[in-house]
Formats: sequence, structure tokens, C-alpha cells
Amino acid sequence: MGQTAIDPLALDRQLCFALAATSRSVVGLYRDLLEPLGLTHPQYLVMLALWEHDPRSVRAIARELRLESATLSPLLKRLEAAGYVRRTRSTDDERQLAVSLTTAGRALRERAREVPVAVADRLGWPVQRLEALKDELTALLALVDTA
Repeated sequence: MGQTAIDPLALDRQLCFALAATSRSVVGLYRDLLEPLGLTHPQYLVMLALWEHDPRSVRAIARELRLESATLSPLLKRLEAAGYVRRTRSTDDERQLAVSLTTAGRALRERAREVPVAVADRLGWPVQRLEALKDELTALLALVDTA
């Protein structure tokens, strides 16, 4: 009996496909959980960044989230319209736009605390396993950055 050659171009062997499909599916889980908070997944990521460090420049948020300013701007406008953030020009440099949380934006953090737990529950994996996967993906991202 001959051995079947492994096709290096088989779709199920592609890292890019596994990452893209998994990302879309996991973001879909978040979508259902974020809807009651009035947030999209990209808006949630912005809020996470601000809950860690408030205020922040648009440039700092874009860098951390790996987004272009043109992509981030509409997200910030919608978050401002929802009453969660405030955008103001820097007094030191008018080209810089600072983003800060409003009272409503800070209060939203408490409601959002259940999101990570609910994601872990829906996936059926222990938090430790999800954190280990996240660490592996972060290490992969660092490798991509240096490649």
C-alpha cells in the first residue's frame, strides 16, 4: 500500500484559514453578549483599552488595537454619540485628539465584567485553557511583528 502525500496547500492545513475562521466564530459569540450593552465587538475593544488607561490619545488606542486611524475614527464617533466617551483636542498639540470615558462609559465596565466569563462558558473551556491559547496567539503575533 502506498502512502498518501500530504498536500501542503490543503485548506485544513492552513494556519491563515484556521485563524480567520476561528476569529469570525469567536467574535460572533461576543456579538450576542455585547448587543445588550449596545456595543459592537470593535467598540468593545476600544472600551477595553480605555478601561485600562483613561484618557488616551487616538494614536495610542489605534496602536494598541492595531487599527488605522481612519477605522478608529467612526468607532469613536459612535461611542461618543452613545455617551460613553468624550473626544477633545489636546491643549499642547491641537493635532492630537484625546479620548476619555464619560460617567456612563465608566459605569458600562461593571456590566461588561460578565462578558469574558460568558464567552468561556459558551466555549466550554476552562479560563486557564483560554488564557494559555491567548498567550500562544500573543506570542505568534510577536513573531509576525519581527518577521
